[in-house]
Parts: sequence; structure tokens; C-alpha cells
Amino acid sequence: MGSHAPSSSTSPEVERKRIIAPMRPHELPVPRRYCSMADVMHRLRPVNKQPPTPRRFSTMADVMRRSRPVDAAPPVARAREAIYEAVVCDTCGSGERGDELLLCDRCDRGRHTFCLRPIAAKVPIGPWFCSDCAPPVKRFKSFPMEQAKIIDFFRIQNDDQDGEPAKCRLSQDVRRRRKSSLVMHKKRRRILPFVPTEDRATRLKQMASLATALASSNAEFSNELTYVTHMAPRSSNQARFEEGGIQVLHKEDKQTMELCRTMQQRGQCPPLLVVFDSREGFTVQADANIKDMTFIAEFAGDVDYLENRENDDCDCLMTLLLTADPSQRLVICPDKRGNISRFMSGINNHTPDGKKKQNVKCVRYDIDGESHVLLVACRDIACGEKLYCDYNGQENAYPTHHFL
Repeated sequence: MGSHAPSSSTSPEVERKRIIAPMRPHELPVPRRYCSMADVMHRLRPVNKQPPTPRRFSTMADVMRRSRPVDAAPPVARAREAIYEAVVCDTCGSGERGDELLLCDRCDRGRHTFCLRPIAAKVPIGPWFCSDCAPPVKRFKSFPMEQAKIIDFFRIQNDDQDGEPAKCRLSQDVRRRRKSSLVMHKKRRRILPFVPTEDRATRLKQMASLATALASSNAEFSNELTYVTHMAPRSSNQARFEEGGIQVLHKEDKQTMELCRTMQQRGQCPPLLVVFDSREGFTVQADANIKDMTFIAEFAGDVDYLENRENDDCDCLMTLLLTADPSQRLVICPDKRGNISRFMSGINNHTPDGKKKQNVKCVRYDIDGESHVLLVACRDIACGEKLYCDYNGQENAYPTHHFL
């Protein structure tokens, strides 16, 4: 019989016999020995039976000494502060008075507010750039030398063509003063009316210079005190509220002031010219010789409470009323409305040289029960000389330490 090839498949019975077939002795699995709890405890490392070292706890004083204040700056901010503390002013070389030291937002160089020209009244809000990094300043536009536009800007009521009416009034005023005795002149110095320039073209040039300065400062012309709704009311300007009292303007001086107002309303202004100085900004200079005790102008502008302007960046605030109650003190703010008094330079009244420059004095008078500030020449002023006044008067409250 022939042989058959082994089959690749295995029957279930053969497979079952293979699984349940007894294993040889050397193939039996080694029985696993489990450790008892005693063996486990025996194999563990011996326990250190010595008592633990007592831990020293910090006292509250130690914690407070080592802790950092809640408002302490993070390390990066502290590093930045260290850099800023080393900044000095590029103009004077001093790092003192850091609260008045400006840092350029582009080059981080420092400038004191009082080292800038013109001087900055306060630290500006928002970005600030030094003169090297600032964009070029747009040149102010000169006011046109046109009669109609000048008359409209200053709201001249009746423009005199030849100036004869004013000259007649001045001559009558001089004759009236000559009638008074010499003793009266020695007792009290009277205020003199200004003498306007006779040449009409020169007067237009003078008024155009003032219009240019006001327009460049975004201010309107006003020759008197103005009372705005959201500021101090007119009822708050009572001269009787002044602590210590205010001198009453004499009757004859009041007539002189009214004469000057009439001349200004007719387009006849004091012989003054507003010029631009690269270091001081707009300044005022005499365009003719001015005698001592000549009326220059009344300090005009909006009347407001001093407490509302403590953080104001206006550089020409003027004290109007000093009351016993600080909340009722008044100042004149010519930033929105004003006249030529806004551009007069202030002196450094802390130095002898600064006091020598003064040729105009600011005097507060009681006029019809209200306080007014008049600017009067305190010595003879030559043609071409700049006008300087003392912003402090008798109060010494305005900071003038760094005025030129």
C-alpha cells in the first residue's frame, strides 16, 4: 500500500490529548514563595529611633523684615528705575528735581521744564519729544495787514482816520491836570493815558502783530474780564472779600482808564509791538518811547477759581482776588481770551538782575467794587525795549526762579 502525506490540519481530539498530556518532572513550574509580613518588616531599613531635630520657626518681625513691600516694583521695573535715576538734564547737567525732569519718548534724554525755551509751566500730559527728536514746528502764519480784517478781529467800533478826537481828549486831559496844584502831584502819582502812534500804517502793523500772536495761540481778543458759565461767576469778584483789602482806584485815574478804553475801541492802541523770540516765545516791546506811570493795559481773560487751575499748564495766570477762604480765590486765565498783557514777559524776582529788568508793574485795584489788575509803566521805557512785569506782585506765589 502506498504511504500518505501528513495532513496539515490536526483533529480536535489529538489537540485535546496533547494539552492534557502529563508534563515531565523537569518541566513542572517552580512553586512561588510568598513573603510573610514578618519577612517584610525584617527586610525594611532600621528606623532611626532618635528624636527629630526641633525646627526653628521665624517670628513675625523676621517675616516682615525679609518680606518685600506689596507695592514694590518687579525686578524689570526696578532696573528701569535705576536707569532713570541716572538721567540728568542735557542743558544744566543736573539730575536734581526729578519731578520737573522730562524724558524724551524717543531718545530718553532729559530736560528740566525750566531749562526749556520757552519754559514749560508743568510736565506735559502725553508723549513729549526733545528739540532734536520733535517734528519740525509749523511756522505761525502772520495776520494779514488788511484794515477790514484787523477791524473785525479787534471789533473796532468807530475807526478814527486821523486820530484827531483822541488827540483832543489827550490835550484836554493834560490841561485839566495842569490846573491842579503841585502839592497834589507830590502826594500821589497819577496814571497817565498812553499816547497812540499817529501814523495809521504803523498802528495797523502793531495791531497785526498782536492778532498774529493771539491767532497762533488759538485765543480770541478780549480787553476786559470775562465770566464763563462753568467758571467763577461775576458775583464772586467782590473787592471787599480781599484779605487785607485792595486800594481803590482814584477818580481821576478811573477817568484815564476809561479814556484809554475808548481809544482802544476806536482802534488806537498803545505803541506796542508783539515779536517772536526763539527762547521766550512771543514777547512785547515798545514801538515808541513810553513815560513812567503810563497805562499799558488791563490784564484780561477768563475769571476762574484758583483751585480749578492748580494743575493748569497755562504759563500766564494772574492773581485777581486773594480771599481768606482758599476755595474762593480768583485768577485770570488768558488762555482762551486775552489781550497784549498775555504776552508780556515775567521777571525772575529772586535775583537782582531780574528785578532790574522790570519796567511794568501789576497793580490790583478796586474799581466799582470789583477787583481789576492794571499794567502800568514803573519807569521810562525806551523804544525797542522789551516789557517785563512781575507776575507775583506782592504775593510771591508764582514760581519765577528759572525765568530769564
